[in-house]
Amino acid sequence: MDTKCIKNRESSSSTLPWLTPSLIIIILSFISIHPTTSTSFLNNRYTTTSNFALSSSIKANPHRILSSFPNKKQSNLQRIEASLAQARAAIKKAASMATNNSIDDPDYVPSGSVYRNPNSFHRSYLEMEKRFKIFVYEEGDPPIFHSAPCYGILGLEGIFINDMEISRFRTRDPEKAHVYFLPFSIITLINYVYIVGSHDWNPMYNTVRDYIKVISQNHLYWNRSHGADHFMFACHDWGPKISTSVPYLYKNSIRALCNANTSEGFKLSRDVSIPEIYLPHGTTEGLLGGPPPSKRTILVFFSGGVHGYIREVLLKHWENKTEDGVKILKYLPKGEDYNQQVRKSKYCICASGWEVASPRMVEALYMGCVPVLVKDDYAKPFSDVLNWDTFSVDIPTKKIPQLKDILMAIPQRKYIKLQRNGVQVRKHFVVNLTPKRYDVFHMMLHSIWLRRLNIHIRDMHNEM
Repeated sequence: MDTKCIKNRESSSSTLPWLTPSLIIIILSFISIHPTTSTSFLNNRYTTTSNFALSSSIKANPHRILSSFPNKKQSNLQRIEASLAQARAAIKKAASMATNNSIDDPDYVPSGSVYRNPNSFHRSYLEMEKRFKIFVYEEGDPPIFHSAPCYGILGLEGIFINDMEISRFRTRDPEKAHVYFLPFSIITLINYVYIVGSHDWNPMYNTVRDYIKVISQNHLYWNRSHGADHFMFACHDWGPKISTSVPYLYKNSIRALCNANTSEGFKLSRDVSIPEIYLPHGTTEGLLGGPPPSKRTILVFFSGGVHGYIREVLLKHWENKTEDGVKILKYLPKGEDYNQQVRKSKYCICASGWEVASPRMVEALYMGCVPVLVKDDYAKPFSDVLNWDTFSVDIPTKKIPQLKDILMAIPQRKYIKLQRNGVQVRKHFVVNLTPKRYDVFHMMLHSIWLRRLNIHIRDMHNEM
């Protein structure tokens, strides 16, 4: 497969596509935890919102904000904020409805316990398709900007950058944008800027700082919000640390990260957890699907090296013990296929390595194995919308010695429900070379959309 994943940028469309309907509850769940806050360190350039309400008047009448400046012509930003207020009102209304009235969806209508609130998710997704516009900064040249590899364990970074470059969500008019994408790649920074063995991160830090300086000089949008309506995307483990090179990028911007560790500065209300997905050849060919529960003979499976403390504990207690269908080992015997073992298993261990993210979680969902998450401080992808308790099992690190007992205590009926729910949510983690509604590309965009709904950017010049 061609390692260049970037498509012809000249062919990208500025038309907003009617995307997929899916993530209203995300906002409801995390906004309810974070009350309205005035961020003094930003000089009140933006504020977070609570329960979709910028003010009590907007709650009662979403159009109220449109007439809040009767003696002045409304700025583009004020029109954008008014539109977002309308979206919040629509999501809030849908969340309180007993049934989903948004049945005019030809592809999919979210339903069932796998969603925290299927009505709100559906309405939020539809609102995203109708309204959401993203501006991609043109500054910067490949390979460090606008390009990244689209295969292997970090391939999602390149796939997202590529899809964003040609997405119909993209607008060429920054005045119409809700968010602004910073199209640098952590992988290519490491490949082209970092000197292996030097342990010197300054060249990478300086590259990101210089890029922010350039776009802030060429455009008004970074300085207007101090980065609060900007986002970066990184699957490499070094992404969070490199983001610290620019204080506003680390503190204010939306960081879409695979390495979503809440003990290392990841903020649930602002940042976005993205799934790590291993694509050996850049596609999901041969990765999707598996036998029904009745055909799975292994209770629990794991195969992997000793990468980090959690795996060390796991292998210390369970390596090479085959009792009662437990198959946990460092490396598979010659001739055994990893994917076939996953397809034979009821439960698959998804343990953190050196960092919290691991592709095993999505591998399990792809092949119909119930993920068993053994991770500390991990923010699960799309958890604002998806109820992970309905299709996965969490086991704290301290309970690794009781692993077999915990899994065997799960009734067969519950296991079958977990497995079927995993098959249902699989669509939200699938990578399509041409993105399709509700797939992982759109779910990641929806997570970013929700974060943008949770802030209110103020037009200081027009309000003076």
